[in-house]
Amino acid sequence: MAIHGYPGQIMSATAPAAYGSGIWTFNRLYKSGTVVQMFTATSTWVAPAGVTSVDYLVVAAGGGAGANGGGGGGGGGFRTGTALAVTPGTSYTITVGAGGGGASPSAAAQGGNSTFSTIVSAGGGYGGTREGSGTGQAGSGGSGGGGSTGSPSSGPNNFGSGNTPSVSPSQGNNGGQSSGDLSVNSSGGGGGGAGAVGGNGATASPYVAGIGGSGLASSISGSGTYYSGGGGGSVTVNGSASAGGIGGGGSGTASGAGLSGTANTGGGGGAGGNNGAGGAGGSGIVILRYTVPNQVTVVTFNATTTYTMPNNVSTVDYLVVAGGGAGGSGGAGLNGTNTGGGGAGGFRTGTGLSVTAGTQYTITVGAGGTVNTGAFVQGGSGGNSTFSSITANGGGGGGSGSTGAGSNKNGVSGGSGGGSGFDSGAGTAGSGNTPSTSPSQGNNGGTASSTANYSGGGGGGAGGVGANGVGDNGGVGGIGAAAVISGVSTYYAGGGGGGGGTTTTGGVGGLGGGGTGIVSAGVSNTGGGGGARFSGGSGIVILRLYS
Repeated sequence: MAIHGYPGQIMSATAPAAYGSGIWTFNRLYKSGTVVQMFTATSTWVAPAGVTSVDYLVVAAGGGAGANGGGGGGGGGFRTGTALAVTPGTSYTITVGAGGGGASPSAAAQGGNSTFSTIVSAGGGYGGTREGSGTGQAGSGGSGGGGSTGSPSSGPNNFGSGNTPSVSPSQGNNGGQSSGDLSVNSSGGGGGGAGAVGGNGATASPYVAGIGGSGLASSISGSGTYYSGGGGGSVTVNGSASAGGIGGGGSGTASGAGLSGTANTGGGGGAGGNNGAGGAGGSGIVILRYTVPNQVTVVTFNATTTYTMPNNVSTVDYLVVAGGGAGGSGGAGLNGTNTGGGGAGGFRTGTGLSVTAGTQYTITVGAGGTVNTGAFVQGGSGGNSTFSSITANGGGGGGSGSTGAGSNKNGVSGGSGGGSGFDSGAGTAGSGNTPSTSPSQGNNGGTASSTANYSGGGGGGAGGVGANGVGDNGGVGGIGAAAVISGVSTYYAGGGGGGGGTTTTGGVGGLGGGGTGIVSAGVSNTGGGGGARFSGGSGIVILRLYS
């Protein structure tokens, strides 16, 4: 079973099932279980309650390979261990290194480091490039790059060193040396791997390039998988290129571009053949395994991701809140006077939604609407949020204000409608619950004042309409709605306050993340509408699981 979490993260769990999410939290637990999380892109991880240690695998990215009969890229540093101490509730930055670029024909690049807590794995060294095609010396790293024929340090020492910087146990091995001459039959060395040094390029017929060093296997994810293989070397002419090492190493080629290392293995790039560019290194990966001591019920997603429903789960409760709309901008661009507040994102909640265990669901968390910087323009609408068959629609943007706004003084319709602005009369407020759902996902915006300094209307909220502007005072944003799905009653989807007739009289945002007019944006991950001249807040998706 795979559970997809943060963007670029994959999670799996052993029975009894455990649960994960996008930017996720565990609130309560059903059963204890072992959780395995695979991070395939840089992210953050918060140690769940009760988790004090983790097993880990930290693999850096592979190095890029050399060109024109060059050396293979070194595999990324491979570091693994058990019972690394962590602190419950602490947020840890996880860095997943990007693969080093291949030579083209300038020098190749070292792979990026991967890190978790105190563990740093060094990126694989780059392969050398044949003299005349760029700087040829191979680079050192987690595993070293393979040497190139005729590189500046031609001869037996033209390979890159592994386990650089030094750690214990070693994170990798040296690259292989090249044939060390500039003949038309010269051959490059293979990149080093986590499990073996790179092969040497042959110095005599049949001029076979060095094979990539093999990687190492890890069973942390539940099955033995190889990582950090070195890239294969290549030849100029009249010879044979070699394969990359097991663990994602790219193969060298006798002509044309070398093959890149496999993504999320830390494999080194394969070297390019005669006049061919080197392949890029494969990106790294970080895997954590730990035991959740109690039961998990609530999963919170703060960003768009994919999620595989755990075993034995057939129904969920849900909260799906879209992104809030932005407030309108006025005649002086971001001067928000006379403009409407942004409508809140659509608010949809329910219980007992049928789901299928083992099915992968795409979860979309809508972005907040962006405030437009031009004069006399409406605020941007928020993005939709979705889970399964449930779609909450983004909040409508607020209307513009001041002479010249024209039809842009009207609020935009959406999950909740944006408030209207003023231009020779009040605009029309945006409608909420658009498109229509039952129960309603939101309310209408408020209307601008037509007296005094013509203040804008407040954006609608999930729990109430936006207030109309009164004289100089911008309309208050509509109140949001409370949900207890997370175990604590929390308000979401408040409307943004309208712009006042002056810069000091903006309407207050609605409870639930709404921004105050001419003062503040909607709060992130609440779906709150932006105050006049400010952006809306992003949405949120929360699931409560039943097995």
